[in-house]
Amino acid sequence: MENNKAIIEAILFAAGRPVEIKELILSLEISSKEIEDLIKSMQKEYEEQNRGIEIIRIEDSYQLCTKKELYEYIYPVLDKRNKPKLSNAALETLAIISYNPRITRAEIEAIRGVSADGCVYKLLEYGLIEEAGKVIELPGKPMSYKTTQEFLKMFGYASLNDLPELPKYKLDENRQIVIDELVENEEKKEEQQAKDIETNEKEPE
Repeated sequence: MENNKAIIEAILFAAGRPVEIKELILSLEISSKEIEDLIKSMQKEYEEQNRGIEIIRIEDSYQLCTKKELYEYIYPVLDKRNKPKLSNAALETLAIISYNPRITRAEIEAIRGVSADGCVYKLLEYGLIEEAGKVIELPGKPMSYKTTQEFLKMFGYASLNDLPELPKYKLDENRQIVIDELVENEEKKEEQQAKDIETNEKEPE
């Protein structure tokens, strides 16, 4: 077992990228369950030993990474590139795409109510989204977009299934998102106003 752990660690370290489970199966010639059990054991050991590295899962792959909380110490020494800085508009666009894989630019703009060109280009540049193919069912066959493994890695998700559950929303007459809680509050307010009017009408003069 320990030898297999050493092999997995060596592969993940040398690859420097997400390594698919099937690649590890091919190399070690053991089952996917054995691979997953070994990595879970390694993850626990790294945590208990307070190591500076960790193994993260990204969809059907694993990658050996430095701990996110140590980034501020590593970045000045090894990475001279500008750290991605995302505006609120870009983060909003990224969130929309993450919850709606294969969404088109027009659909993003319908939700946000403003042009999404700049945000989409920036997210493509940072590798957080990618083209997901043309939607042939729509007029003009527009390009659709989806998030990448880099997005999952950046935000610490194993898959899109790990995304927080969204609050329910409705679209108003301007195609803007309206959170259900706000809708319910407004409906309650209107209902109370109607009751007040009805009460006032019934009161004797």
